[in-house]
Amino acid sequence: MVGVGVVRTPVDLDPARRLLRIEQGIEAWVDEHRPQAVAVERVFAQHNVQTVMGTAQAAGVAMLVAARHGLPVALHTPSEVKAAITGSGRAGKDQVGEMVTRILKLSARPTPADAADALALAICHIWRGGGTSRVTDALGTAAAQQARQRAAFAAAAGRAKGVRP
Repeated sequence: MVGVGVVRTPVDLDPARRLLRIEQGIEAWVDEHRPQAVAVERVFAQHNVQTVMGTAQAAGVAMLVAARHGLPVALHTPSEVKAAITGSGRAGKDQVGEMVTRILKLSARPTPADAADALALAICHIWRGGGTSRVTDALGTAAAQQARQRAAFAAAAGRAKGVRP
């Protein structure tokens, strides 16, 4: 973990201004930490339409900031994140917080709970293949290096026998 943070906005602030503050907070985070990808919680249907709308708008802002910086975006459902972290897609916030603390070997549980949720999302993203391209790139580099070494060894063996490659 490099860092974790939560962008808070006053609930009585105009929704457009709240989204602007969220955008500014995410921009500052991206500028400071230079991530290679962005993971966003996929919005799912809830009984409270107002909560879904606010969450969807904030997720859209995060995706916009990522796109502005040329960063790939991955979406993960809350149950997917919970299942990846705890083994159960129905885990509660306490379980998620506890497992994030254990996985990252932190001395204390991240607070507020939204910070633990953000870390859980990041862990899920990495475990579900978010780092796959880096691993693939590294394997490709290693394979190319092995091929060059084999060619160099073959050429050296041929010179030792008096044969020119």
